[in-house]
Amino acid sequence: MLSEEKNRLLTEVGPGKPMGDYLRRYWHPIAGASEFDDKAVKPLRILGEDLVLYKDLSGNYGLVDRRCPHRNADMSYGYVEQCGLRCSYHGWQYDQSGQCVHQPFEETLDPGARMRRNTRIKAYPVQEKAGLLWAYMGPQPAPLLPDWELFNCANGFAQAVFAEIPCNWFQCQENSIDPVHFEWTHNNWTTRLQGDEGPYVPTHLKLAFEEFEHGFVYKRLRGGEREDNVMWTTGRVTLWPNGFFLGHHFEWRVPIDDHNTLSVLWVLSRVPSEQEPYVQERIPSWYGPIKDPVTGRWITSHVANQDFVVWVGQGTVTDRTREKLGQSDKGIVMMRRRFFEELEAMQADPAHEPKGLIRDPEKNRNVFLPSACRDEMINGLPRKELAAHPLLGPYLKDFFGQAGQPDEVRAAYEKAIGQKVEGATFFKVHGAGAEEEAREESRKEAREEV
Repeated sequence: MLSEEKNRLLTEVGPGKPMGDYLRRYWHPIAGASEFDDKAVKPLRILGEDLVLYKDLSGNYGLVDRRCPHRNADMSYGYVEQCGLRCSYHGWQYDQSGQCVHQPFEETLDPGARMRRNTRIKAYPVQEKAGLLWAYMGPQPAPLLPDWELFNCANGFAQAVFAEIPCNWFQCQENSIDPVHFEWTHNNWTTRLQGDEGPYVPTHLKLAFEEFEHGFVYKRLRGGEREDNVMWTTGRVTLWPNGFFLGHHFEWRVPIDDHNTLSVLWVLSRVPSEQEPYVQERIPSWYGPIKDPVTGRWITSHVANQDFVVWVGQGTVTDRTREKLGQSDKGIVMMRRRFFEELEAMQADPAHEPKGLIRDPEKNRNVFLPSACRDEMINGLPRKELAAHPLLGPYLKDFFGQAGQPDEVRAAYEKAIGQKVEGATFFKVHGAGAEEEAREESRKEAREEV
């Protein structure tokens, strides 16, 4: 367990807070680029700051303070120009750097524009990559936005999925270094949600955690598995500081503020080799629901939604003074300790270089992360082999990552893979045993008979 003081260190993310200042040293995904296909301005809150994200008429993105410094008008109701965003109250216009570039009435009376030149709005740089819009809110010079290898994988259909979760970011991130939860939150809970009382999947026998440049690797071995199993030889990545990498998808937990988190899921589904070459023209992004509108209960059918339930169930900011950690929590202890070391180092020396930043352009090309399915993602598989793959195969049946996939995204995916998906209610995910697979086939046959 932790003291209240240490718990606050991990969870408080506003300006001037140690963790808030630390996280501002990294690039964070804050929106999908496709969101701006039909709008130009979006209000958002990130790391406790109220901001406005926009795309101007020249196609450039900007991220600025939500309040105009003139009379505090709401810039989310501003409108874009060829350069930047103009306040709808008195027409003051700001470029990407936050510099005021036009004050219509004031410049009429002051042709030298002294006031305009001395007026700036808070602004942060934005970059587009892999269909996501990324923001950097820390001191300059900014590190490079990581060019992860998966972003450049050919013949894949990518989509970005968002949800706003009403709890603190850190309990979401702790989930990424907790392999045992998969056995219970996803495999066994799904069995019970389908109305079956068992059997449960084999339990975990061994866990291992290793730190590397870009985070931690966790490895696990379950009953009935040999030590040459890819989950034990390669494992999965807890991506520093607030991500998760599972070989074919990323997850990020971006703090909105101390009490809310933006969940970002980026999935790349490799098309069968029979469909190659496949080139995706536009990466769709969408927001998924988190509660059933009829019952008001949390959605539990999809993997990410099951995670949302257990995150929020811990409380808005979980009270770590009351917890009782066990042997399965070794990775969580390691991650917390590393954060405390980093925060202490930055407090002692503001010039401290945080863990995992990339500044050398030569090192920022197809940046490697350990992956349990790297070869399959790079080289592809024929349809039959892809369907049988324990990690990638379930995506040929349906998108089980998060609930609410729009019809148009589903249709585009079906066109990409060259087949219809099943539209399942529940999903067999990696780790389920042969018994569960047989039950799912039985259910499928029953549905077809009906």
